[in-house]
Amino acid sequence: MGNYILMHKSTPVIKMELDELEGITRILSVYAPEHLPIGIPVKKNTVDKKALNLWWADRSIPSSRSGVQEALDELGLADTRLLLVRSFGLSLSDQYWIKPEHTDLQWEKINFFDNAFSDDIGNVLFGLKKGQGNFDFSSPDNTSDGCLKKRWKIIDGKRCLLKGGSNPFRQQPFNEVIASKIMDKLGIEHIPYSILWDNDMPYSVCEDFVTKELDLVSAWRIFQTRKKRNDVSVYQHYVNCCSELGVNVVPALDRMIVLDYIIANEDRHLNNFGLLRNAETLQWLGASPVFDSGSSLGYNKVPFDILGEREIICKPFKKTHDEQLKLISSFDWIDFGQLQDVGAIIRQVFGDERVSNFIDQKRIDVIVQSTEKRIQKLQAFANQKKIYSISTENDVTENIAENYLN
Repeated sequence: MGNYILMHKSTPVIKMELDELEGITRILSVYAPEHLPIGIPVKKNTVDKKALNLWWADRSIPSSRSGVQEALDELGLADTRLLLVRSFGLSLSDQYWIKPEHTDLQWEKINFFDNAFSDDIGNVLFGLKKGQGNFDFSSPDNTSDGCLKKRWKIIDGKRCLLKGGSNPFRQQPFNEVIASKIMDKLGIEHIPYSILWDNDMPYSVCEDFVTKELDLVSAWRIFQTRKKRNDVSVYQHYVNCCSELGVNVVPALDRMIVLDYIIANEDRHLNNFGLLRNAETLQWLGASPVFDSGSSLGYNKVPFDILGEREIICKPFKKTHDEQLKLISSFDWIDFGQLQDVGAIIRQVFGDERVSNFIDQKRIDVIVQSTEKRIQKLQAFANQKKIYSISTENDVTENIAENYLN
């Protein structure tokens, strides 16, 4: 238990009493409510402590992360929340951190965008046990989200995120690269991915697109900026929230939905897309580039189910990709001629001989066939009717955003 200042870069936001496990127990002073994390209600200079605690808890590594219990055992910790305070809550996704009261810590001296960080936590999370204690907890890995094994690493001076795949196919890293190449073809703003092999295991690698001037604010946080009415769909509520912030997010959503249709993405939840904001001026800069598209292309299905498009989960706005496609405002930006060689692109990404340890040729053939089929369906859909009105029917009571957090 101790008193901390929640900081936004060098701006003091609030003073609070913080327990490592219990979270924020008291809010003692409010300095700059406009710099609070997005979606935290403030009424008469009183901060919603419950909402702030949810935000704080969301910064910790989820307990469902692959290998996290083994990592905690190695670190001698009972809970991932204990890692937050040890790294001052610093992240490579935004500029928030906690400063112990009566210390002279400065953001410029400890942020991970400018300063080196330890590999200890990343090594433990990847199963590379140090086995001797004395861990350096100064790491952005303490605040990384998601269930797949991942870590931050400085490569050639750049902050890069490495992420693995799930058994048995370990397909997600390759899917990230395929999605990236498809977006190259369609001119969709996105984060480029590549494959890194380590001990014959594939990992996707991408450079951090958040800089020390920016906050990445998830759609889930944007979603909290106003109360959702029952007669407004999840999609329209998000569009309305962004519009109130001065951002026309519809063109970016068009492109994200089209990509997710092509690759049959099953995990576009409200925490892996959002908006970018200047952390000092608080100016909204627009939609974030598309990232985190690995849970796609039948990543966890057998070939029979991939080809038959069985049990494909759709998020975040509709229950099926066909229904979600109807939310598209315009298809005029798509040059379908650019997608003619998608099959060759997929085969090239899976071309490394080490891939055969996880993915056989039959699976690759089926992935190609099913992707080309979806592109054909997409083109037919776009040609049949270019512009659809946004529908809220069948999207009010059942298709609720809270279902799509994980």
